[in-house]
Amino acid sequence: MPVIKSAKKQMRQNNKRRAQRFPIRNQMKTTVKKAQKLIKKGKGAELEKLLPVAYKTIDMAAKKHIIHGNNANRKKSQLARGLASVQAKKKVAVKEEK
Repeated sequence: MPVIKSAKKQMRQNNKRRAQRFPIRNQMKTTVKKAQKLIKKGKGAELEKLLPVAYKTIDMAAKKHIIHGNNANRKKSQLARGLASVQAKKKVAVKEEK
């Protein structure tokens, strides 16, 4: 525990800021995990519905400086590539059936 008055104040500020950032970061992480599970399962239709929500939460976290902007772009790119791969697999499967 800090002894100096300014250090005590800094600790209070850090705790308050952490509490404010936590819900946004948690929401972002859960939506990204849901999207990644859908990619693994190959559910493209559900993923297309979830993707705008995931993008929104990632952008919100970047805007509030919870994550770096490049980190946000990387996460969105990974989700987009995952969706593209799921769609490509479905197209190949449809062609093979014919």
